[in-house]
Formats: sequence, C-alpha cells, structure tokens
Amino acid sequence: MYERIKYEGWPNCIRLYNDEVELIVTTDVGPRIVKFGFTGGQNFLYLVPAHRGTTGGNDWRIYGGHRLWLAPEAIPFSYNPDNDKVEYVVQDSSIRLIQAKESITGIVKEMEITIAKDANELKVVHKLTNKNNWNVELAPWAITMLSPGGTAIIPQEPFGEGDDYLLPARALAIWHFTKMNDPRWNWGEKYIRAKQDSLYTSEQKIGVTNKQGWMVYSLNNEVLIKKMNYDPSAAYPDYNCNNEIYINGNYLEMETLGPLSSLKPGEIVEHSEYWLLAEAMVSEDEASIDLALLPLVHSFLMH
Repeated sequence: MYERIKYEGWPNCIRLYNDEVELIVTTDVGPRIVKFGFTGGQNFLYLVPAHRGTTGGNDWRIYGGHRLWLAPEAIPFSYNPDNDKVEYVVQDSSIRLIQAKESITGIVKEMEITIAKDANELKVVHKLTNKNNWNVELAPWAITMLSPGGTAIIPQEPFGEGDDYLLPARALAIWHFTKMNDPRWNWGEKYIRAKQDSLYTSEQKIGVTNKQGWMVYSLNNEVLIKKMNYDPSAAYPDYNCNNEIYINGNYLEMETLGPLSSLKPGEIVEHSEYWLLAEAMVSEDEASIDLALLPLVHSFLMH
C-alpha cells in the first residue's frame, strides 16, 4: 500500500507500508529513501538537520537516508549533486525512482524498492545506466546513513587452522584516518563491531570482503539486517571490499558494493540489497549476538 505525503520539509514524498513497517522516499531530490522503521516507530535512517526539505542548486548535499553512489570514490566522480526532482513509477508495494543523467558522469541512477506484503522486509535494487558514448569503469555503491547510538555488526569468516587453512580468509581495508585502537571498534573472535558514539567526532572507516553476505545495525532493541551477494570470481573496489562501515560523530554508514565493471554505452549494471527489520535485544558480548541475531540471520538468508 502507498500514499503521497509531506515529510521533513519535502512536499512530494511517497510512503509505502504494510501492517508492520513503513518506508518513505522523497521525489523532490534523490533517489533517496528517507525513512525506514516500524510504523510509528524510530527511523533507522539519519537525516542531516540542515539539509531536510532543501532542494535545487549546484552545491552537493549529503541529505542522509539511503543513497546510490559510484565507486571507487573520487571527486567529482562520486559527488554529482542529486538536488533535483526524480521521475517515479509507484505501484501497490513498489516504487522506481529514476534520476536524470548526471552532468558530471553521464550515468543515470535508478532505485527500485519493494516492500513485502506480509513480512518486515524490503528489496532494494540499484541500477546504473551508462549514457555516454564511451566505457565507464565503476561499481554500484549502496550507502545507508543510520541514526546515532547504534552498533554495526559484521561477521568474521569462520575460524580454521592447520594445513587446510594456509591462505587468507578475506581482505581488510584501512583508510588513512582509521585508528584500529579507536574505542568505537571491537575486533571480536566471531564479529567486528562498530559503535556510533556522539562523544567521538573523528572519522573512522574500514572495508572487508564479506563472504557471509550479511551485516546488522542494532539500535534501541531493534535490528536492521542487510543481506547482499558476493561473487568470488569478481573484483570489487577498495582492495576487493564488498562491505564497508564509516563512522563519525553524527551517524554511522553501512555500505555495500557491487563488482567493478567496464560499463559499455547503453549497458546497465544492477546491485541488490535485502533488508529485514526485527525486534532483538543485543548486548555487548558475542554470546548475546549468537543468541539474539543468528536465528534471525539464518532464517533471512534462507529465502
């Protein structure tokens, strides 16, 4: 089901909902998802206060919410402003948001969001179309800005030792500004955890090769679980990372990336994420994650 509403200063928004959860997109800028949560409950997505309701102009604004970018990150390649109206096609349980061709890159960004009719789930398909007369090297990059105070969780690769485990399990990318002893990181045996804490304003970022295909953000006894594909035969940006976490003093980003490709004129590349919202009480120890999250994750991964 859907309805047209005003939200956070943007007059032309679409709300998709079922009996349990709701999402809101704005068509005044984007493509952007600006709210996702239980109906009437907390918004998992962070919106920049100064950018709420703003439109137009040539300055790049981050806005907040869930967005689609181009990787590898570069200026101006990744920073084309998305300040104008988007075309959209809405049906009972899905919406397509189509941005005009970017003046900087010649790429058309598209996002198709479908809400499940009988579950707390979304499918978000990200599409990039090359409208240039030449090939463009890129990867789709889906970025979700999350409300403060929560903790992101990425699974470690399964433990192994001995002659059957001579090769490394995965890549871990570290940025120049990343401090591995920053208290917001927890390098556990089973999980990497990243906490958003407004007392710490510096930037932090890591990237990983996530072969397990899931990640979680825990916030006020609710969890947003994402699943995504990993292709072991493909090359990914940032030292082969398909999953990244960025933190600052205001929000945390959970990011997924598709494979790098040389997109020919007229070609389209797609990258999908699947979201599940659930109630779960996760404490600071790994046993709590095992107990509270793994049953939800395993059930979600099976369908």
